[in-house]
Amino acid sequence: EFRMALTSQPLQGKKRCKKIFWAVFPHACFILSLVIYAFLGALMFSHIEGNRKVNSSEGYRNFLQGLWSISKNLSDNMTENEEVFKEKIYNLLGTFEHEWFVDPKKIWNFFGSLFFCCTVFTTVGYGNTYPITRTGKYLCMLYALFGIPLMFLVLTDMGDILATVLSKCYNEFRKLQSKILASKLCSVFMCKKESETQSRRSLLMKSKVILNEPLSIVEVLKSQSALKRKPVQYRNAEIFEMLIAREKEYTKLSRTKSIERWSSCPELERGKTMTSVIENFDKIGKELEKLDVPILLMVLVIFVYISCAAAILPKWETNLDFQEAFYFCFITLTTIGFGDTQLQHPRFFLFLSLYIIIGMEIVFIAFKLGQDRLIVFYKKVISFCGEKKITPKK
Repeated sequence: EFRMALTSQPLQGKKRCKKIFWAVFPHACFILSLVIYAFLGALMFSHIEGNRKVNSSEGYRNFLQGLWSISKNLSDNMTENEEVFKEKIYNLLGTFEHEWFVDPKKIWNFFGSLFFCCTVFTTVGYGNTYPITRTGKYLCMLYALFGIPLMFLVLTDMGDILATVLSKCYNEFRKLQSKILASKLCSVFMCKKESETQSRRSLLMKSKVILNEPLSIVEVLKSQSALKRKPVQYRNAEIFEMLIAREKEYTKLSRTKSIERWSSCPELERGKTMTSVIENFDKIGKELEKLDVPILLMVLVIFVYISCAAAILPKWETNLDFQEAFYFCFITLTTIGFGDTQLQHPRFFLFLSLYIIIGMEIVFIAFKLGQDRLIVFYKKVISFCGEKKITPKK
């Protein structure tokens, strides 16, 4: 028995490790596939857009010609009206294109292309980096067509994890709150009970009533004279105890045999694990639907989450203060992405990609809770209006 216990312990440890691995496998598979998809997109766009030829287009030539003519007129005729000069400069700058004076190899390097891919499948789309070639535009549409569903799948999967964490934290907080209230109420009731018991004891002492404790079952059986004459019943009790002990031994042996069967036939275990993994894939999004926490709590979580990033971001983006960084993080996590705030070091922001995904998931959960609350509100309004119309006028 000691040897079987020793051999069963490492088998149980291996089984636990396998269960943990197959439970984590779907989540790791989604995240890893998104990372590989982003790296492949970065390599593709850096090769296509980074190696494009900067052609001197007709608009670019007209821009330079106009700039040269304005500067020549300014140098030849110093008495020209200032308002006319400003109007010419304004009209000329209206035809300016950003890509005329940009080196594509500097923008479309690996990290710049990776940043662009992240803005594509997260549907942020700042607008400061965009493909110019026709091949790049077509591939961008194809890349977004497959990348956006993959991103939403990762968000849904991580949403289940965050939903379970939030629901457990909220339930534990409610339990702690109820325990504190219960302890306060119990303290009040205990004081009352102690006063009542003291009054009862004083009354019993006055009446001099002696209370005996109830006898146990064995003492009751021993006190019976009929049972003393019949020791066969005691023998039956001993036989019954022996049968119970033997049944426990058989259950232990059956457990060890089942372990040996799983170890001798790994195909059965593999089939069981594969079915559990498939069930884990089918359960994606279930926990998110069950989440029921106050919407104000989610708003507070979003505020704290964005504030932490807004305090860190100005460390390397010196052109941003706390308020602008807070605005930039909010616009990013809500996938609005105006592009009015540009980062000087976008590759540093890539290190916060996990922060962006988790933040988008928190905002998505908040929007989901707000949507559910709005649906409940609309149902109440419609039922209230329907009841008013149904009720007859007196």
